Amino acid sequence: MHIRRLATTALASTALALTSLGAVTVTATPAAAAPCGFYETSSDAYYNHCTADGSRVVIKVRVALGPDYERCVGPGKTWLGSAEKVQGAHYTGRTC
Repeated sequence: MHIRRLATTALASTALALTSLGAVTVTATPAAAAPCGFYETSSDAYYNHCTADGSRVVIKVRVALGPDYERCVGPGKTWLGSAEKVQGAHYTGRTC
């Protein structure tokens, strides 16, 4: 128990030191890349398929007040529709 507490304290101290030195910095910039997977802006919903192999994948799109559907998307950002209508999207585990 005492060793675990020391290890936790040491890790926390290291993280704090790195953060104060600026070694762990997370900032959003206007040129920041879109996140992988489903995301929304203030008005639109997107799915960003992050891949280096050029694969196409099947995603399931959840729709508010409508039927959900599947869609094949390629690498990069795909517009899914209005953020008011699209509630989410996720990879189904299949390629297309």
